[in-house]
Amino acid sequence: MLGDLLDGAWQSIVFGIVGVALMAAGFLLVDLLTPGKLRELIWVRRNGNAALLLAANQLGIAGIVFTAVLTSYSSFTKGIASTVVFGLVGLLVMALAFVVLDLLTPGRLGDVIAAEEPHPAAKVSAATHFGAALIVCACIA
Repeated sequence: MLGDLLDGAWQSIVFGIVGVALMAAGFLLVDLLTPGKLRELIWVRRNGNAALLLAANQLGIAGIVFTAVLTSYSSFTKGIASTVVFGLVGLLVMALAFVVLDLLTPGRLGDVIAAEEPHPAAKVSAATHFGAALIVCACIA
């Protein structure tokens, strides 16, 4: 019984590390897709557009990791592998969704996200990011 508890705790730590690493990759992805540095945009300039997009990205990645862990294989190794693979697929799908939305809309979406004034396109972009993550979640289950 104690062995099962310790084994579960260890697995939770490993899944948590993988999840945080994927969320960090999501941060880097949004940073790459938007002009300027997110650290500056959000924490210094308090840019709500960039914060909304990053929040949607982080929640989307967390949803993918949650779904991958919840539906994890009985093998811990396969569970970790599927979490990493689906997390990376999620990042790619979210990046693709951003690029496609950018192509379908006027102007540069990254410039809109980096703009100081609130813009409705930030909400659409955030929903697109999160929606892309939900599609990956459905593919896992």
